[in-house]
Amino acid sequence: MDVVEVVPGLHLLRLGISNAYLWSGTDGATLVDTGPPGSGPAITAALQRVGLGREDVARVVLTHFHDDHAGSAAEVSSWAGASVLAGIGDAPFVRGEAPGPAPVFTEAEAQLHSVVAADLTRAPVCRVDEQVGDGDVLDFAGGCVVIAVPGHTPGSIALHLPAHGVLITGDTIAEHQGDVVLGPFNTDRARAWQSLQHLAALDVDVACFGHGDPVIGAASAALRRAVDPFA
Repeated sequence: MDVVEVVPGLHLLRLGISNAYLWSGTDGATLVDTGPPGSGPAITAALQRVGLGREDVARVVLTHFHDDHAGSAAEVSSWAGASVLAGIGDAPFVRGEAPGPAPVFTEAEAQLHSVVAADLTRAPVCRVDEQVGDGDVLDFAGGCVVIAVPGHTPGSIALHLPAHGVLITGDTIAEHQGDVVLGPFNTDRARAWQSLQHLAALDVDVACFGHGDPVIGAASAALRRAVDPFA
């Protein structure tokens, strides 16, 4: 279990095939994404490493409904009644009211998915306490701005922490073999690319991805150089 401080107050949690992020400050602890099903013990260990317990998690924010990001949301939210937030377009899939749309794979993505998702199990249904949309401001990290980034999934969201110069992109953008890239496995590739361009127009110093290593320093420039290696 790898826990890395990205900026003061924000830690990267590597949860197997995906990343989660933990914000901890005077405004409490917020977990952004929860990894695949069964990540509860690893999240508990990560909390302990930064001096927190399960009861300190007040909020879970899901960037999208995919199993490797929402897989442990139901477990984490059961610990101490943490509220669960998700994008308006993805909330019904998290709640199990409808099946989420499948990605449209390119040939390269189909090969990659068969490897990275071979052992991935389905995320348990989880309640959603608050549906969030573009421009909503969440009460942590000095004001966290929700950005709608449809394409990877219909209701994908990114989180901008302007007070800290940080952007959490979910799976709209990824780091792959040293490059910043369009995240693979999209339901609408064209819309995902448009969302990437929208995020690249922000002025941020740090970019944190759902997969791969963060970019620390001059992140906006790195996002503007993003490529699509899986087309």
